Amino acid sequence: MNISNQEYGELAKRISPPSAMYKTIPMAFIIGGGICVIGEALMNLYQYMGVGTDQAGMWTSMTLIFVSALLTGLKLYDRIAQHAGAGTLVPITGFANSVVSPALDFKSEGFVLGLGAKMFVIAGPVIVYGISASVIYGIIYYISTLF
Repeated sequence: MNISNQEYGELAKRISPPSAMYKTIPMAFIIGGGICVIGEALMNLYQYMGVGTDQAGMWTSMTLIFVSALLTGLKLYDRIAQHAGAGTLVPITGFANSVVSPALDFKSEGFVLGLGAKMFVIAGPVIVYGISASVIYGIIYYISTLF
């Protein structure tokens, strides 16, 4: 069945439920902002406990990743995402969710061919391009300091 892009667009509009943007956009802002506020609160807590700024940032990142992975494993992250939409895509928590979700989905296929092979289905390109970009930026920075 071949249909044109215009026909496909019309079909998608007809079948897709209408989006309540007046509700979803503020919720994304509130939940995403809330995640960021929690991150800042954790950072301040770790600094108050006497941890240096760099280490406090590291501990904050690890805590957010752990909590996000835990909530994904308990199937609570998806419930939050239903209300928050793009607000749960705050980089560190969204990334942790994108690694844990496929791992949980493919664990039934075994540890090697399921979990190990398909864990980074969603996050893999982000990791590859992130590492590649950081190497390129590092080389550019190094070359710029030579002159």
